[in-house]
Amino acid sequence: MGNGIFTSRYERINAEYEKLLQEKNEALFSTNGIYSRYKNPILTRNHVPLHWRFDLNPETNPNFMERIGYNAVFNSGAIKWNDKYLLVVRVEGNDRKSFFAIAESPNGVDNFRFRERPITLPQTEEPDTNVYDMRLTKHDDGYVYGIFCTERKDPNAQNGDTSSAVAAAGIARTKDMTNWERLPDLISTTGQQRNVVLFPHFIDGQYAFYTRPQDGFIDTGKGGGIGFGLSKTITNAEIKEEVIVDAKAYHTIYEVKNGLGPAPIRTDKGWLQLAHGVRNTAAGLRYTLYLFMTDLQKPWIVTHKPAGHFIAPLKNERIGDVSNVVFSNGWINDENGTVFIYYASSDTRMHVAVSSIDQLVDYCLNSPQDKYRSAESVDSINRLIDSNKQFMELNK
Repeated sequence: MGNGIFTSRYERINAEYEKLLQEKNEALFSTNGIYSRYKNPILTRNHVPLHWRFDLNPETNPNFMERIGYNAVFNSGAIKWNDKYLLVVRVEGNDRKSFFAIAESPNGVDNFRFRERPITLPQTEEPDTNVYDMRLTKHDDGYVYGIFCTERKDPNAQNGDTSSAVAAAGIARTKDMTNWERLPDLISTTGQQRNVVLFPHFIDGQYAFYTRPQDGFIDTGKGGGIGFGLSKTITNAEIKEEVIVDAKAYHTIYEVKNGLGPAPIRTDKGWLQLAHGVRNTAAGLRYTLYLFMTDLQKPWIVTHKPAGHFIAPLKNERIGDVSNVVFSNGWINDENGTVFIYYASSDTRMHVAVSSIDQLVDYCLNSPQDKYRSAESVDSINRLIDSNKQFMELNK
């Protein structure tokens, strides 16, 4: 197969690629008892198929050089489909353009393989410059919807401004996770929209969306946090009024901005919600994940919200293209109550943490809420200490 250089390089790279894809993952001991991280990232740029990267013809690529490079694999939607664990991943090329691709696993924690081709996403009348961060929702109407961010250059940008952008919520749908229909972007009256999530059920006969209104592409401005609104149709979705579900707040992990991650999971106690929060630090913005619950009948009303972050970047997770970041827009609630939480670290790679409905509900119902003052945090600690002392004295 080709000359010596081509053959030796191909054989070595292909062997390393197959070894990576077949590597078993290992659950790490959970100190917090809420979830278990796994030892290895589940997807990286090295998981991108070789035939997406290399020209495999020795005549046109005698040195077996990479023709199309990839920078990162991150921020995936997730769904259980035909007994496989599917991630709709954001793949970013070296050219900075992101696109969607599906990777499948037999068990949800390792052996993820990309399908033969990335998703070919139909375009609207105004083509996307960039697309990313798809949330998947299996809806009552029979479709699986992918709500994602579509980015285009700001038409009002001044001459010479080549970075100002406009964000909107793109909408695509499928019935087979292969063929995708593109619908018009969501229309909102509250500025730009990123981190939009479709609720899985009709509310008053309408489609329901969690939103994140913001004044600009990066800064939320007057945007008050995670919103909620209704649209009469999905084929020309428009939200005319939004209520704030979870507001950003001073000196919290979500003081700068926050946004919902994946579509919520229904439990007997309420809807489990996973979100990201952003705060300022001397080293820049820090992204963490937090959990809360909303009312079963009124999923825009928060009922329980533990203080602080649920998952934060640790060790090597802190290092990457955009450091000190974890982000999630996908999780899977398995039939046995196991919950696979898929999160990206530092805009570079994908990880999984595994928990259960019982653990996550326990965490939400029985963890102290944020009371927004240092003295109140100490009071919560003292209450736990007093409770533990009383328990230990009764059980001497």
